[in-house]
Amino acid sequence: MTTHYDQLGGDAGIRLLVDRFYDLMDTAPEAANIRTLHARNLKVSREKLYKFMSGWTGGPPLYVEEYGHPRLRMRHFPFAIGARERDEWLWCMDRALAEHEAPEELKTFLRERLQQLADHMRNQPG
Repeated sequence: MTTHYDQLGGDAGIRLLVDRFYDLMDTAPEAANIRTLHARNLKVSREKLYKFMSGWTGGPPLYVEEYGHPRLRMRHFPFAIGARERDEWLWCMDRALAEHEAPEELKTFLRERLQQLADHMRNQPG
């Protein structure tokens, strides 16, 4: 059975997707607000998202092996995340996915799932 991980290009594909996501976050004015919630150097964030996305898409569970259950909402609770932050995060991921070589139906599916996940991270009204 082919996993989403495989369809995204395996390890190298996940790395490319995550790197493009953070390159956009680091440079795009559309992501300026969410960028301020991250450390100056995005190396740790890149690595954590890469490990999470690996397992989340059906590849090796790198994040779980190193950090345990993701508990994403709890881990993001120290950061004020409202609709604006959610939308800026999704803007970056949407563009990274759009540029990524993968089946369009997979991209659509992932966008829907990531929308739900990002909305679940909200801990601020509005």
